[in-house]
Amino acid sequence: MIFRRYGNAYQSVELNFDSKALNEIGFRRDRVESIPAEELDTFEKKTTHQLEAEAEGSVQDETETLLLERLAEQLLAIDRNLASGEILVVENDQGNDWPKTKQKTTNVIVGGENRLHFTYTMGPPLRATVWRRPG
Repeated sequence: MIFRRYGNAYQSVELNFDSKALNEIGFRRDRVESIPAEELDTFEKKTTHQLEAEAEGSVQDETETLLLERLAEQLLAIDRNLASGEILVVENDQGNDWPKTKQKTTNVIVGGENRLHFTYTMGPPLRATVWRRPG
């Protein structure tokens, strides 16, 4: 299960990655589970992952969507492989180091015509930590 900190608690979230949103890399609370922030101090830290993705293409929205799909797949793969008693916590802070997509546009010549080519990257990386519940 994926968690993110909201105030003084870690709450379960679902992915909300949307190329048309202002914050393309987002999460939505699903209110399934909540853990008080001080309780996370009793958990054992297992691994931290730095997730990054990039994509290239000739259609702007499709290229950004591809980047978001690649990022989501990495995060969901970690979530799927959690052992019993483990949780995945998104560590980035919304106001400080929240990942954003970045676009670079270049002109390329295809069949004698000028075309746009889009390259999407993201930064900073999405940090996610696996924690094991005590006991």
